[in-house]
Amino acid sequence: MFSGWYAKWMTDWETELTTRDTNRIVRPLEWGFDWLGELSERCGAHFTCEALLDPETADGAGCQCNPQRALKRMVALNQEIARRSDEFYSYTTPTDFRLELRYPELFQTNVRPETLAQDAEMRRKAAAGEIQMAEFLRFTSPVRTIYPENDQVNARWYPAAAEKQAGKPKQAGKPKQAIIVMPQWNADALSHNALCQIFNKFGVSGLRLSKPYHDIRRPPELERSDYAMSANVGRTIGACRQAVADIRSCIDWLETQGYTQFGVLGTSLGSCYAFIAAAHDPRLKICAFNHASTWFGDVVWEGQSTRHVRAGLEQAGLTQDQVRDVFLSISPMAYMDKYAVAARRSLVVHATYDLTFPLHLSLDVLKNFQERGIDYVSKVLPCGHYTTGEWPYKYIDGWYLGSFVYDAFKRLAEQSR
Repeated sequence: MFSGWYAKWMTDWETELTTRDTNRIVRPLEWGFDWLGELSERCGAHFTCEALLDPETADGAGCQCNPQRALKRMVALNQEIARRSDEFYSYTTPTDFRLELRYPELFQTNVRPETLAQDAEMRRKAAAGEIQMAEFLRFTSPVRTIYPENDQVNARWYPAAAEKQAGKPKQAGKPKQAIIVMPQWNADALSHNALCQIFNKFGVSGLRLSKPYHDIRRPPELERSDYAMSANVGRTIGACRQAVADIRSCIDWLETQGYTQFGVLGTSLGSCYAFIAAAHDPRLKICAFNHASTWFGDVVWEGQSTRHVRAGLEQAGLTQDQVRDVFLSISPMAYMDKYAVAARRSLVVHATYDLTFPLHLSLDVLKNFQERGIDYVSKVLPCGHYTTGEWPYKYIDGWYLGSFVYDAFKRLAEQSR
């Protein structure tokens, strides 16, 4: 009886949290081949918009892509990208790494009164010099878009105190260690910063990376980080490729600073990006996936948080299977075998009442990890996706993440001695 009441209470609470924002926009389906022109050529598939024109309307001023042809070619392009993913997710190391001092900002993604008040208070304190400036790693992303602000990568830098790093008597023989942290979709600029501060206590430095189209990287016409995941298929795929390149570029910079052991922590959409980056970069030896799923398209279709994205795809006549196929190239499931090749330690956190990353998709991750002999730890939260950020569940989640990172880096350091 209690379990039934608790489940209903949690479902109602989760639904309330996923529906409280009023600025979600249903955007129509756009194939976005213009976002993948250069990328499709790299993968040997020349799928330009012109090749998709309906011959019956090709001579008219209002010519449009034939929907069935476009779908077929987008599916084929995803299959080719997944097959040649090392090429697709390759990148050139940036040459303009720099550290920048500035006052922290919120960059909220909703218009709730309490959030607007928090943003105003932060701005007031910055103007009055009542808060400290923070250090940010900046560089130009190896993957370019039409948005200059998005192409300037931003990562708040949390270096561990010198006495907790290598080079001190108590830390003799300890390698310099760092973790890259990627928050959830539509996270503001303060989300997950506390995790980096926790990791600093272990002697692990942190880079809290802003995902493409998030906080300071968000184009001015957006209130939310819609361009990272939307009914524009090509742009969504391109955002994932950019995120993967940005993560790997951060490792490159950390290496120039003397770091030799690396981890990545991703939450929700950040978890997807982190997994694909790790699958393509064996330097990532410690991986924490805070809410995980096998199929990107199934999350879009089944999740509460993406109902407005599904609406745009569904209005164009796409089915769940087709949505899964057009997002194959950014689905963790496509790279399970590649991920399993490198020796690494993994954490998978999932929530029993998750209405955004449905439970069966998280359990599918564990099943695939088990089948491939991947070294992993599984932790379960008695809440949902959004309620993970509420008391007391955020502290339980923080304990799972913090204790895993501490233990995994400690083991990694011991193995290197």
